Amino acid sequence: MIEYIKGKLVELTPTDAIVECNGIGYHMLISLQTFSSLENTEDVKVFVHHYLREDEELYYGFATKDERELFRLLISVSGIGAATARMMLSSLTSEEIRNAILAEDINRIKSIKGIGLKSAQRLILELKDKIAKGGGTETAIFPVKDNSIVEEAVTALVLLGFTKANVNKAVSAVIKENPDASLESIIKLALKKL
Repeated sequence: MIEYIKGKLVELTPTDAIVECNGIGYHMLISLQTFSSLENTEDVKVFVHHYLREDEELYYGFATKDERELFRLLISVSGIGAATARMMLSSLTSEEIRNAILAEDINRIKSIKGIGLKSAQRLILELKDKIAKGGGTETAIFPVKDNSIVEEAVTALVLLGFTKANVNKAVSAVIKENPDASLESIIKLALKKL
């Protein structure tokens, strides 16, 4: 299985990217999120989801592991195919999709082309618990010596009702700015970012 392709971005449109790696051009279908991330760059690293069916073989490319994980979570829902999941990631950011599912915002999800009432309800029903537990998000790696303090801070913030994805981003930002912060400081500074 291909994890990612690192190479030169040869062609980019809002729906497709061609990345050349060792003389081979890989054609990937992308979302608008990925398009925005790859725009004006030459050397890229694109995370890949290999989509294989009897009659077709496609590569879906993502600028981040986080977006790919959410894509995989979305296509795990019955009735949501790869094209619909890509449309979702083009219409809303990964964070907006997660928040809409957690908040059970059916109208927000239905606003995406190709998603009807039943699909929106199914998405919420099947993914709410997985997303609340941090599913479909890249596991944060914190650059500190004592990870137990960071884990305590993350747990405390999740218990306060914030999503794990948002908490990981906020705590990661705090640790980058203040590597020697105490548990209290991490929580206070992360709260300001949430």
